[in-house]
Order: sequence, then C-alpha cells, then structure tokens
Amino acid sequence: MLRELYIENLAVIEKASVSFQNSLNIFTGETGAGKSILIGGINAALGQRVSREIVRTGAKKAVVSAVFDSIPQGAVKLLEENGISAEEGDLIVSREISADGKSSAHINSRPVSVSLLRDVGAMLVNIHGQHDNQALLSPEKHLELLDRYAGLENLLEDYRADFKRLQVLSREIKRLALGEQEKENRVKKLSKIVSDIKPMELTAGEDDEIERRFKLADSSRELTDALMASTAQLYGADEAGGASLAVTEVCERLSPFSEDFSDLEHIIGRLESLRIELDDIASELIRLTGSVEINPAEFAALSKRRDDILILKKRYATDVDGLISLCEQSGEELLALTGSENRIGELSSEKTELLKQVSRKAAELSKKRAEAAERFCAEVAAELEFLNMPSVKIAVSHQKGKLTVNGMDSVEFLISANVGEEPKPIAKIASGGELSRIMLALKNVIADRDDVPTLIFDEIDTGVSGRAAGKIGVKLRRISRMRQVLCVTHLTQIAVQADCHLLIEKTVESGRTVTNVTELDREGKIDEIARLLGGENVTETTLKNAAELIDAAHGIS
Repeated sequence: MLRELYIENLAVIEKASVSFQNSLNIFTGETGAGKSILIGGINAALGQRVSREIVRTGAKKAVVSAVFDSIPQGAVKLLEENGISAEEGDLIVSREISADGKSSAHINSRPVSVSLLRDVGAMLVNIHGQHDNQALLSPEKHLELLDRYAGLENLLEDYRADFKRLQVLSREIKRLALGEQEKENRVKKLSKIVSDIKPMELTAGEDDEIERRFKLADSSRELTDALMASTAQLYGADEAGGASLAVTEVCERLSPFSEDFSDLEHIIGRLESLRIELDDIASELIRLTGSVEINPAEFAALSKRRDDILILKKRYATDVDGLISLCEQSGEELLALTGSENRIGELSSEKTELLKQVSRKAAELSKKRAEAAERFCAEVAAELEFLNMPSVKIAVSHQKGKLTVNGMDSVEFLISANVGEEPKPIAKIASGGELSRIMLALKNVIADRDDVPTLIFDEIDTGVSGRAAGKIGVKLRRISRMRQVLCVTHLTQIAVQADCHLLIEKTVESGRTVTNVTELDREGKIDEIARLLGGENVTETTLKNAAELIDAAHGIS
C-alpha cells in the first residue's frame, strides 16, 4: 500500500508530507485548492509524463517521493530482474523534475529509468481519473478492458509476437516478389555497381594512401635532381672536384709542414675527420637518390589507379570505404534477388504454417473473450444494481473479422438504460453520472482480477448526487476493505465514509499561494462535512447533521 507521500515545490504545494491508511482515504477541499495536484504528484512519483510547468514558480526543481509497503509479488519480481531487492522493508520511489524540463527517477535511492518506474508503478497503483470515463466512449478501449477482466494479457502477448512475425514475413515476400520489369531493372543496376567496384579490389583508406604516394612520386624528379647535384658537390663530377676532394688537397698541401709546425698536425686531423664525414654524407645521398627515384611504369600505374578511384568516388558520391560497403550490400541484394524464387517458396511455406498458428491463437482468444463477456456483463450488472442503476443492463457486441494485432475480434460495450429497450452504444445514451458509476463498476470488477494493492479515484462522483452518490461511497468503503483506496471528492455522501479524511486548503503566505494538506480528527471531519453540507453558513444544526452522517456511515449509533 501507499503509506506516505512527500511533495516539495509542486505547483502551489511548497511542502507537504501526507500519511495514508490501508483503508479508505478521502481528499476534500474547495475547488482549486489543489486536490488534483496531489494526485498529479502521485502520478509523477509513479513515472507518468510531467511537464516543467508543474515546478513551483521560482523553484529550481520539484521533488515527489512515495513510500510503499506490502509490495505485490509481480512488482518484487520485476524489481529483482533489474537488480533491486524489495522482499523486505519499504519501497521508496521518487522523482525530481527540474525547472528546465529534465527529470530523474529513483527506486530505493538507486537511479532508474522513468520507464522502469512507470512499469513498477502500474503494479502498485491503479489511478482512475475523469479522463478514464472517456475510455468508455471509445470502442477501441473496450477490448482492452475485456481482456484485462478475462486475464488474457499473456495469451494476447503470445499471439502478437506471432502476428508481428507474420507481418515481417509478408513484407519480405512482397519485397522479393517485385514485378519482373522492376526486378530486372534492379538487377541491372546492382550488377553495374558490383562490376564497377568489385574488380578494383579496394582496401579501406586506400584513396588517402594513393594520394600520399602520388604527391611523393610527382615531386620525385625534382628531389632526385637536388640529391644528385648535392652528391656531385660533395664528391665531384666530370672535370670538377667536389668538397671532399678539396679537403683532401688541403691536407696534402699542409702535410709537409706538419713536422715543423705542430699546430698544423691538429688542423690536418680535423680536416681528415671532415673529409670522412663528407664522404659518408655523400654515400647517404646516393642511397636516398636510389630510393626516391620512381620507375616510369610504376608511376603510370599509380596515376591510372588514382584516376580510376576518383571516377568511382564521383560516380557514387562516396569515399573508398563507402564504395566497399556499397559493393557488399549490392552483392547481397543481388544474390537475394537472383535467388528470390527459392527464397519466396521457403518464406511462403513458413508464412502458411504461421498463419495457421496465428489463426488458431486468434480463435482461442475469441472463444475466451466470448466466455468472459457473459460473466463480465453479469458481474457489472450486479455492481450497477448496487450503485442505484438496477434498470441499466450492459451487453457486449462481439464481432469477428480479419486478423489484426489484437486478434480477430472487435468489441463494444452496449447499455440499456431502461427496461425493454435494446442495448445501444454507451457513447450515445450514457450521461456523465452514469459514466462515473459504470466506470466504477468496471474498475471494481476488473480489480478483482489483479493484485494492484492501491486504487485511486479522482472525482469518481462527477455528475452524481443524492442516493447514487451514497451508493458510490458505500461501494468505495467496501472496496477499501480489500484494497487501499484514495478518493478525491466534493460530495458529502462519499466524504462521510472516510477512514482517513485529508483536507486540502489553499492559503496566501507572504504574498505567495500555498496549499496545505491536513489529516482531520473527528472534530475536523465534522467541520468539513458541515462545510460540504451548508457551504459557508455552518450552524449548530449543520454540525449536528454532519456528526450524525459520519456516525451512520461508520455504523455508530
């Protein structure tokens, strides 16, 4: 059950901490006091969609936390599958919504995705708002309600998996079974791509490497001339002597005088070292000349390769890596097309068998829906009779048609509002008050089929008054003996049934609107019921009447 709710900076609620009982919790307050904001806070904590406008003006973020205990096994299993232990102790879910629109979610202080929070929340709380009444006006929603009642979710999920596979097979067969002319044109196009690219035997990044080699080859002649000229200047060429020979001649010219002039011996030694270094440099230049010099035939082949690649890159508007990928994909598609006749046969056989399986599962769904519809109508009728609608009968229009993602059935709820009248679509004859009671009846019937421990009703009493409102109050109280119930109401007949009565009040503090949530004691309950009865004109008689109504609702004489 939902035990506690903490809200901070959510719309007009600056701070609120609310405790709930495992029974019937009623919210009342004047229009606009913020009752629905409290429900919106629970929605936010459970991972539902919120906007940044919900953050209180001037605040950086809104924070909503909810504490649950007695977690249902389905939620425990889902949490454990996601690495979160929930077998013992409380489960704390929280949501932060920043003023810039970003949000984060946590379960037991661990960051989780909002989608996981939403999936877990759906197993903890079932919220019925005014918009849910509109689901009754939409036949598309009726099948979903019937399936929930019948517990067909797993069977429907299994059917949908096969149905989606059937759709995939149909699309694949259709793709392969192209018109002959279209197929021929496609084969020609793909063959041209493959014949253009595959013989080139391209390698990844080859165009960049060729550009580098081409630039080097293109400048090799000038580099070779520079190397040869430099070598000649060091070694000498033809009749001219080079630097090495000049050094040698200097040494020979100075050597006869080295015995008489000792300083010359040192200089001659340095010159000898210089000549050796010059000879070594010249040898290195000769080696480099041989490595740089490009064979004319090799240069021509490199130039042609470069031009061929440039043509393909322009033709197909991509680089070498893109050409390689295009060739591979085209080859695969070409193989599929040229072998499509065999493949179509294989897929068609698989489709035939799958269609039989899908049809069989659709028929099983249809049978179970038909069986459930009878029970469903009987149980809803019993609920409606209690809710002061004894003449209203509900029927299910069940039509079979072509296979869809939901099976072969279309379903619509029909009602007969008066004895002797033929059932007609709900949208055509139900009033707002009738919609509220019909939805409460449906919720109660469906709730018996799941283990969601907390039910929330946001103004289930729309369009209802008098005796019918009293019946709704009693029904909510009875439901709360099996499940926790939270209900927003403005009707006395429902409010008096509260085990925990919470008053939502809006005040102005320091120039700002503030909403406060207060759990009422007996005296507070009497005052609030008196306000609902008499508005601002609360008298002793009104207070006495309020106390009597509360005592009567709780069996106190």
